[in-house]
Order: sequence, then structure tokens, then C-alpha cells
Amino acid sequence: MNPNSSNVAFFSLTAYFHLGPLRYLVFAVLLILYVLMLLSNALIVAVIYQNRSLHEPMYILVCSLFGNGIFGSSIMFPFLLYQILQDVHIVPSQFCYFQAFAIHVYGIVEYFTLSVMSYDRYLAICVPLQYNTRMTRDKTAVMMVIPWLYACFICLVMIMLSSSLRLCGNAIQKVYCDNFPIVRLACSDTSILNAYGLVISIVNIFSPMLLILITYFRILRVCFLGSVQTRRKALATCMPHVVSLMNFGLGAAFEIIQYRFNLSYLPESVRIFLSLYFWLVQPILDPFVYGLSISKIRVLCKNLFVSKI
Repeated sequence: MNPNSSNVAFFSLTAYFHLGPLRYLVFAVLLILYVLMLLSNALIVAVIYQNRSLHEPMYILVCSLFGNGIFGSSIMFPFLLYQILQDVHIVPSQFCYFQAFAIHVYGIVEYFTLSVMSYDRYLAICVPLQYNTRMTRDKTAVMMVIPWLYACFICLVMIMLSSSLRLCGNAIQKVYCDNFPIVRLACSDTSILNAYGLVISIVNIFSPMLLILITYFRILRVCFLGSVQTRRKALATCMPHVVSLMNFGLGAAFEIIQYRFNLSYLPESVRIFLSLYFWLVQPILDPFVYGLSISKIRVLCKNLFVSKI
């Protein structure tokens, strides 16, 4: 570690409040949600893996989305379950930096995967005759791997810069570790980290957003110019992705609002829910949205469930 960095051995999470006996109810609810998330995501991944008819780019990208959801929730749920049962909420600094790294990787991979899925829907609806040549399995695999490599690299650099800062405190006003609250504790120069954060934020936010806006603009144009049947088919094809994208955007908006505005006037429980929405709701919602909306997945999941019963 940089000799100028702080000797903070642990961070204190101060957003937790005393629940009393209710902690066991909250623990049980979160545990049920976590198990439900794991089972629902794993079920659809297994169905897609076992059925060759689903070995198409769209379903492979759905698997990537669900795999990232399992990754993100597994970083958050077990940590919350452990902390809820504790009276003192402290986290070793090494794990805190790792968690900050992991949740940023999850967010970036989720956003980039959703943008790739929008491109996939654009090809399927607007240029269907070119779909098989422009979305081959090899190209799909590359589109799945690149977001992970990119996210891991830029987040690793970010955490290395953050861990080299000299800190003048160890209290984080959240229920989990995040990079921005840690940087706010710094009493050394953060100009390099701020510049780096600004650049990667612009790239990570506007590049996928531009791709999504362009693809959906062209999809809407095809829908308006096409027949009623074309519009219905496009709507059915895009609806799961649109719902997932809107939910992701809502969670991201909650995170940005909390960082940029003072929400102390809100009840503490509401602030905690808003901070966790981004990490907990998306992985739970996606399997139901895709499982119920895509007929192939819905039928195969039902058949698998009935056969197991």
C-alpha cells in the first residue's frame, strides 16, 4: 500500500439502526428473497443450457444477464444477512474495498449487457435477414466477455487509487461499502481520482445510453412504418428488455440522487431501501420478467417444473 495512505483497519457502517426483535423478521425476509433469486435465475439458466433450441444470441445474453444478477446479489445479500444479526457493524478494510470493487463491476456489466441486448433486438427486428451473420455465437461470446474484462480493469484502477488515499475517518453512511463514501473520508488530494472518476462515468453512462437510444429509435421507426402485426411482434420481443432497462435506470437514479442531494429529511428506512434497490430488485425482477414474457422460456420452465414434481 502507498506509504501516504491511511492505516484504517476497518470501516464502520453507520446507516444501520436498532431493529430489536424485528431483525429476525428482516433476516428471514431477505433470506427468502435471496433463495428465490438464486432459484429463479438458476432455473432459467439451466433451461436455456439444456435446450438446444434456446442456444441463440438473445437467450445467451439473457443467461449473461442472470449470471451477473447472481454475482451482484451474492456480493450483497449474504453481507446484509450477516450484518443484520450483528450489534456492531464494522467491516475489515480489505473486504470493504473488495465489495466496492465488486458492486461497481456488477453495475457496469449489467448496463453494458443491457445495451448489447438492445443491439440484438435492433438486428432481429430491423434487419432480420442479416441477424444470423451479424450475431454469430462467437460475436455473442465476445460481447459477453468484453464488459467483464473492461469493468474489472477500470474498477481495479479505481480501487487502487482509492486505497492509496489518506483517510481521516472510517464511518461510512451506508449499509454496505461503496467507493464514493470512502473517497469522501479522504483528507489527502483526490484530484487524480476525481478526474478518473469523471472520465469513466462519462464513458460508462453515455456510451451504452447512446447505443440504446439509437437502436430503439430505429426499432420505433420500423414499428410505425410497419403493420399492426409487426408492431405487436416488436412489442412482445422488446418488452422484457424495456422493463429490465427501466428498472435498472430507476435504481441508478436512486443511487445518483443519494450521492448528489441531502436526503436526511427522509426516514432512515426509506433511505436504506433506496440505496439497496439498485442491487436487490433487479436480480429478483429479471427472471420473472423474462420467464413470463418470453413464451419459449415460460413453456420450458413449466415443463421442467411439472416433470420434477
